[in-house]
Amino acid sequence: MGVSRIDNVLMLLSTSTKFTDKQEDAVLPQIMSGFRDCCFAAGTQVRGGQTTRNPWVLLGGCATSVLPKNEFVLPNGAKAGDLLVLTKPLGTQIAVNLNQWLDDQDMDKLKATGMNEDEIRKGYDAATVSMMTLNREASSLMRKYKAHAATDVTGFGILGHAQNLVKCQEDELDFVIDKLPILEKIASADDGMGRMFQLVKGYSAETSGGLLLAIDPIEAAKYITDLKAANGHDIWIIGKVTAGSRKAKIVHEVQIIDVTLNENEKLVSN
Repeated sequence: MGVSRIDNVLMLLSTSTKFTDKQEDAVLPQIMSGFRDCCFAAGTQVRGGQTTRNPWVLLGGCATSVLPKNEFVLPNGAKAGDLLVLTKPLGTQIAVNLNQWLDDQDMDKLKATGMNEDEIRKGYDAATVSMMTLNREASSLMRKYKAHAATDVTGFGILGHAQNLVKCQEDELDFVIDKLPILEKIASADDGMGRMFQLVKGYSAETSGGLLLAIDPIEAAKYITDLKAANGHDIWIIGKVTAGSRKAKIVHEVQIIDVTLNENEKLVSN
């Protein structure tokens, strides 16, 4: 919604019941320090929170902001002729899972992917850079270039979020997706696993995913230029908005764009 100012963050941290006191003393301050540094990068501070115990280490937070109505973008103003822009590549969940399976030496699961160890590690590194990239600049530029609608891409996958977004538009529209920027080799890995994650179908969850915007074509070009100048990563036009019946779809012959991490640790089309 174009909100780039965060007034307050509460940190939610769960330490592992498996940690010894010594491990807790070593690990938790580092986790809290990293979280605090990320909040500083986002222009805010941690002002409280809660710590619990759990079998696994968990880290999250709650961010709040209070601002006038004219300082955020309502998500319902897409127009026929708008372009659909995606600010981060897809495939993070699969890349993280493959890396975890490699750490666990679960070779039965990995065999079907057709990926070797080096490819899996590179995919994980690219996913990590994507997840670490804040949506702050992408959100701020939405206001500058008057995006008509937007959503983040997280748990429902690219198509799931596109479907949710198109349903709330004032006009009767369709969102037509004809390109999918995906971390290199991750789409073929999912194919090899019988499309377990439904990545190309658009339903694979993303962690810290990018923004999906509906924006005027002229403004889209300016938005992409400015966002790439700000963070160095590629941004993609992945489809268009047409008159329709409030449906989102991925075309049958969708183009897969391979995305890799270059020598400068920037996400770029291969």
